[in-house]
Amino acid sequence: MITSFLLLPLAFYVLLKPVNKNLASLMVIFVLASVPISFINMLNHFAPLLLLSGADYLTVFEAGQLHAQVMLSLNLFEAGYFIAQIFHGLWLFPLGYLVYKSGYFPRIWGVLLMIACFGFLIPVFTFFLAPSYEVITYPGIVVMIVAEFGFCGWLLLKGAKIPEMKS
Repeated sequence: MITSFLLLPLAFYVLLKPVNKNLASLMVIFVLASVPISFINMLNHFAPLLLLSGADYLTVFEAGQLHAQVMLSLNLFEAGYFIAQIFHGLWLFPLGYLVYKSGYFPRIWGVLLMIACFGFLIPVFTFFLAPSYEVITYPGIVVMIVAEFGFCGWLLLKGAKIPEMKS
C-alpha cells in the first residue's frame, strides 16, 4: 500500500501540472515525505512479532519485560502513524486546490479535499497535544472519508474532463 501510494500523486502531477507546476510538485513532495516515514514505522509494527517469537536470545527478558516492549513498540507504531499522517494530510491541500482550479472536476471535490487536509491534521495534533479530546476529530474524519472515497469514486465513474488541445 505504501509503495503504491507513490504512484497516485505522480499520476495527479502529470494531470495537474498544467494548472500549477509548483503546487503539483509540492503535492508530490508531501507524499515523498510520508512514504519513508511509513516504511520505517513498519518496523515498530513488526517488532512485536520478533519479541514474541520465542527466540533463544529473548530468554534474558522476563515475560513482563517482553510484554512491556511489545506495548512500547505498538505505541511507537501509533505515534509514527500519526507523524506520517501529517504529510498524508498536507498533500491533500495542494491536490484540492489544483482540482478546484483545473476545471477538470466539479469544484466541490477540490473544496472537500482541502477540508480533508485539516481532517487529517486535527487528529494528529489531538493525538499529541490533547488525547482526551479525540471526539473533536470525528467530524473531520467524516469529511476525510467523503472527500477521499468520493473523489476516488468520481475518478472511477466519471474521470476528468480535460479540454482538448487546439492544434
